[in-house]
Amino acid sequence: MNMLDLIYKKRNGETLKKEEISFFVNAVTNNSVPDYQIAAFLMAVFFQKMNNDETTDLTEAMMNSGEIVSLAKIDGIKVDKHSTGGVGDKTTIALGPMVAACGVPVAKMSGRGLGHTGGTIDKLEAFTGIKTDMSIDAFIQRVNDIQLAVAGQTSNLAPADKKLYALRDVTGTVDNTSLIASSVMSKKLASGADAIVLDVKYGSGAFMKTSVEAEELATLMVTIGKKLNRKIIALVTDMDQPLGYAVGNTLEVIEAINVLKGKGPEDVTHLCVELGAQILVLAKKTDSLPIARNMMKETINNGSALNKLKQFVQLQNGDPGLIDSAEPLLAAKFQHNVLAKESGFVYAINAEHVGKAALTLGAGRITKDSVIDLDVGIVLNKKRGEYVNVNESIAAIHSNDYELISEAEKWIRHAYHFKQEKPEEVEMIQKIIK
Repeated sequence: MNMLDLIYKKRNGETLKKEEISFFVNAVTNNSVPDYQIAAFLMAVFFQKMNNDETTDLTEAMMNSGEIVSLAKIDGIKVDKHSTGGVGDKTTIALGPMVAACGVPVAKMSGRGLGHTGGTIDKLEAFTGIKTDMSIDAFIQRVNDIQLAVAGQTSNLAPADKKLYALRDVTGTVDNTSLIASSVMSKKLASGADAIVLDVKYGSGAFMKTSVEAEELATLMVTIGKKLNRKIIALVTDMDQPLGYAVGNTLEVIEAINVLKGKGPEDVTHLCVELGAQILVLAKKTDSLPIARNMMKETINNGSALNKLKQFVQLQNGDPGLIDSAEPLLAAKFQHNVLAKESGFVYAINAEHVGKAALTLGAGRITKDSVIDLDVGIVLNKKRGEYVNVNESIAAIHSNDYELISEAEKWIRHAYHFKQEKPEEVEMIQKIIK
């Protein structure tokens, strides 16, 4: 078996056998095949596609390319949540404590962000001093202690994916459903969860731009999970405008805290309740989704989720000051209101443009080595369907560099679209795939 034969075979649209895919992934992992042949193979896959069995075999081989985390020492059914990402997506920071307060162990391995804003690990650093680097034993102990821990992904988790993604990024082969699904699922499966809930987003602020594309990806990932003996469910959700009002790391953390205080945005709260309800059912806390929803809401009403967040931050050496503060101080040097130049209903908000405004301010990474400014970002004052008067503030820019404000404002103005008629409401959750 050699790499050239596999390239020819896939280039010609033939189906690869499991052992051929394993040979390819092992060669990538062991650096025994040159990058130009890997790139050629990826391009062949991009054009000729992979069927479900091939994609599952690719996922399994990538999962087995490095460390497989065992969470067997954690009591109960371990359920992981993964979002395909979007603008203002801070659900993990509110959802984790809510689920943990219901007695379901949340053992989450997360990454840093590349793009509009930081990943979960970046956002958590809004809590001064918090530590997310820890041994697997310490990780497991923390989950057993309080039902919740969040750690950075180990460097040896699905290492084949790291190399393949780096090459996909520079060869124009990122946008392929099989390659996306195998990348996401190999890391999730290697992380040791018994069950997985996926939040697959679509729209201007998501990787998948249409609900059809998102549904295709969600269906494939659910298929992979089932073939590899995991309980799994996927929600296809709207990301055609930012989730919540805050975009930017500390700003998003404050908004997540407000969700747990019962005064968060309706859309963020709704999504957390729905994702959490699915998790409680998979974890066998109840067979009823309505009961599970009530259990999630009760963690907000009785303060147990907020207390769980505080326990989590303290146990991971962080300062819980943001949680304790009635009105957290906004740390950016400059706040600038973007005023509407016309009146009307907000008909649409291009989430990607809002994300680029935040990126301009330093809230995200342009390259993996970029340094994030945790304090900057955007707070929207008006969302889709709300009426705006001339000179009313549609958004507030939080910046530590006055010179960057005008560029961020341009992106925000590009993002907002007004009409005299009110737009139809869009359901947050478009589809549930089991």
